[in-house]
Formats: sequence, structure tokens, C-alpha cells
Amino acid sequence: MSLETSPTQDQTRLEDVVLTVTDAALEKVLEIRAGEDDPAALCLRVEVTGVNGVDYLYDLAFEDQAENLPDDVVYRQGELTVAVPADSVERLRGAVLDLPSSPGQGGLVIRNPNRPNPLVGADLELTGDIADKVQVLLAEAINPGLAAHGGFASLVGVDDDRVFLTMGGGCQGCSLSQATMVQGIATAIKEAIPEVREVVDATDHTAGENPFYT
Repeated sequence: MSLETSPTQDQTRLEDVVLTVTDAALEKVLEIRAGEDDPAALCLRVEVTGVNGVDYLYDLAFEDQAENLPDDVVYRQGELTVAVPADSVERLRGAVLDLPSSPGQGGLVIRNPNRPNPLVGADLELTGDIADKVQVLLAEAINPGLAAHGGFASLVGVDDDRVFLTMGGGCQGCSLSQATMVQGIATAIKEAIPEVREVVDATDHTAGENPFYT
């Protein structure tokens, strides 16, 4: 789809916007794009390329808009055209492209409310009581993915059909750790262990290096 046939900013409907670009990120992206050949012909293509535990992996690249595929979702954010491949749309819907919140940290971050299921492709043998099953699930399916971010989840205890977990390492105090717990880990535990009714985040996020609460 060419720039001329893409919807203008005013014409872009809310439901067309898959990934929202904040003003700060937009300024940064346009600054980088300005250094490319023929920047006006380029779009920012954002794609989910894989899964790492309870997080998605992404690829962001400038591409000629003429190379967009017919089923790509293409829309405008200010002066930037964004293209999302069809198979990434639902996994990115509602996400936000932003600058990192930590001072001095470079690059861009994607804050995505959607989480992959860490159990996909896992061949787990869950036996014993709820505590035993959760321990195996954390060790073999969940913590390997969290380790890539310097974090981990630990079982605190079990009260009947309620499981209490804490997030540690890089996950403690992280502004995204609660979303990871609720949308990723808790969902995976309840799917793999149907007798679990509730997963409670018992983490003291105020004690982390980057406290969630202020």
C-alpha cells in the first residue's frame, strides 16, 4: 500500500490502530527515519517474530511502503505510517510503542497487554499435589523465559485452591511485572492445573530497584 492510499491521521479509525506510538516514541522514530534514503516512502513495520517464555519477541524495521502485503494492517500515527503483518495483529492489539521509563536507557520498548502461553510446545509431566505441580511448571516452562529478563517467579504457598507467588530479580519492582503475573503466569498455571482457582501476586513491588508503586 502506498503512502497516497494510506488513511490520513484524521481518517484513521480507532479500531484501525493496532500498536499506538506515543508522542515521545514518534519523535524518536521520525528522527531515525530522517537519516534513511527517501524517508517519506518508508513505513515502520512491527512484527511479532517469536516467543520467549511469557513475552513476545519483536522486529521493528523501516520498509518501503510499496512492499506492504495486501493483508497488512496499515495506518498513520502522526507523520508515521505503521504496518503490522496480519499474523501479528491480534498479538499486538492494544500495545504501545514508547521510550524506556528508566533514565539513560536507550532504544524503544513495546508495552504489550497480550502474553503468549508459555505452555505451548511444552511436554510437562505434572504429578503430586498443587504445590508440586506449580513448582514443576515454574521450573520448566515459566522461569526459563523470565530468566532472559533477569527475573524469576517463586511459589510462596498454597491455600486450598489458591496459589501465592512472588516475582524476584529483575521482575521485582518492574512496572510490567504485575501484567506478566496476571496475564501470563496465572493464566498458564490455571490452564495446566485446573484445580487452581486463583493465583495471587504476593510480591512487594515497593522493594524492587524500580518500584512499581510510588
